[in-house]
Amino acid sequence: MEYPSLSHHGGTRGVTGSCHQLHLDAVTSLLVDCGLEQGADVAPGAEFAPLAFDIQGIQALVVTHVHLDHVGRIPALLAAGFRGPILCSEPSAKLLPLVLEDAYKLGISADPVQVDRYLALLQRLIVALPFEQWHPVVECGGVACSIRLQRAGHLLGSAYVECDVRYPGIEPSSRIVFSGDLGAPGNPLLRPVQPPERADVLVLESTYGDRLHPDHSDRQQRLEAAIDRALADGGTILIPAFSLGRTQELLYEIEGILHRKALLNKVGPTPDGDPLDWSQLPIILDSPLAQRITGVYRELHDYWNAEARARLAEGRDPLGFSQLISVDSHARHQQVVNYLKSTGRPAIVIAGNGMCSGGRIVNYLKAMLGDPQHEVMFVGYQVKGTPGAVMQASEGAEGFVQIDLDGDMYEIRAKVMTLGGYSGHADSKELVRFALGQRRPASKVLLVHGESKAKQALVTRLRQESRQLGAQVDVQIAQ
Repeated sequence: MEYPSLSHHGGTRGVTGSCHQLHLDAVTSLLVDCGLEQGADVAPGAEFAPLAFDIQGIQALVVTHVHLDHVGRIPALLAAGFRGPILCSEPSAKLLPLVLEDAYKLGISADPVQVDRYLALLQRLIVALPFEQWHPVVECGGVACSIRLQRAGHLLGSAYVECDVRYPGIEPSSRIVFSGDLGAPGNPLLRPVQPPERADVLVLESTYGDRLHPDHSDRQQRLEAAIDRALADGGTILIPAFSLGRTQELLYEIEGILHRKALLNKVGPTPDGDPLDWSQLPIILDSPLAQRITGVYRELHDYWNAEARARLAEGRDPLGFSQLISVDSHARHQQVVNYLKSTGRPAIVIAGNGMCSGGRIVNYLKAMLGDPQHEVMFVGYQVKGTPGAVMQASEGAEGFVQIDLDGDMYEIRAKVMTLGGYSGHADSKELVRFALGQRRPASKVLLVHGESKAKQALVTRLRQESRQLGAQVDVQIAQ
C-alpha cells in the first residue's frame, strides 16, 4: 500500500457521522473527527455503540468543530481506550466540553460522578491550537506529520485541517486537507473562509453541492420585516434553533434590529391600535446549553470578525443586550410558557431543539400552535420525518394540519414561515472556489458529507470548472 492513505469510518453515506483516518504508514495514523450518525434511521444509543474500527496506532484525534455529527462518538473512542491528544482550535477547546457534557447526560448517564470523571478525562486530552500555525503531531519511524488549522467559517472555532506529511528523501511533502464543514460567506460574527494554499488530496464536504444559496446580504432586513409583520398580530414568535451557531447569529442580528429601532424610535401598530414599544419587547432565550455557549462566544470575541468587534467598541453587547432574557430552570421555563399563552404579550422566543423533536420548544408549541395570533419561524433546514419538517410543509397549506408532539396530536393554527439565508454550509459555488481557488487547484478531491445527489452534482461541476482552468483534478466520491 502507498502512504499516506485514507479510510473513512463515517460521513460517506449522508451528511452526518464524519470520521476519517489518515494512515501515515502501516502502524501510524491520525483520526480527523469522530462524529455521530444522526437521523430517523439511526438506532438509539449510537453514541456509545462500540467503534467499528481499530484504534491501534492512532496518534491523535483532530477535531474540525464541535457539532455532534463531528464529535459525538468521542465517548466511544475513549471507551475503546484512546488516550491520545484531542487537537482543536482554541474556541473549540472551550466549547467541546460543554457540547459533550450535554450529550453525555442525555444519551449515556446523568450521574454526577460519571459525568465529572468523563469531563476530567476530556480536559486532560484536549490540546488547544492557534489558527494559522503549524503544529508537529508525529515524528517517528521515518515519517513526520504537522497540522495547521485554518478558519472554516461554519461556527466559532470551526477549522479545516491541513496535514503536511514528510518521508525521508522524498520531496516535496504530501499535503492532505480535510475541509470539515465550510461556512457560507456573510456570517455576521465570523471571518470568511480562505482556500488552502495547496492540496495534493482534498477531503471535501458536499452538503450543498447541488444548489446555490439565495442572496443573503439582506437577511437582517427580511428578519426585521418578518418580525414586524408577526408582531402586528400581538402574539409570540417561536424560533426553533440549535444551541450552537444559529442561536448566536440570531441574537446578533436581533440586537442589530433593536439598536436601529431605538435610533429611529420606531413604533408599530398592534391589532387594538396601541403602539408596540420595541424597547420593551422581550427576547427570550430558553435553553441552558445555548446560554452557556453564548457565554463562551461573548468571552471569545477576539475570534469575531471586524464588524462584530466594532459593535463591542461602540459599547454594545450584541450577545448580551438588555432586552435578552435567559430562562434557566425548568420551573421558570414552564412559567414563561404559561405567561405567554395566557397574556398574548408580544415576545420573541428562541428555544431548542431546532427540529422540534425535543427540547423546550416543544412545550411552547403545545401551548401556542392552536392560536393563529402566534407564529413559528424556521431559520434552517428541517430533516424529513421531524415535527419541524411537518410544520414547515404546512406553510401556506389550506385547512389545518395536525402534528404529533410527544405522542399527542396538535392542530397547527399558528402561522408558519421559513426565513432563508441562514444556511451554515457553503453552497456549490463556494465549495468549487475552495477546491480550485488556491494558487494551485487540488490534485485530487474526495467528496464526503453529502447526499448522493449533492455529491454527483458537485463531481460534475468540479470536473467542468477544472477543465476550464486547464487543471488536472481527479474528483471522486469517497467510499
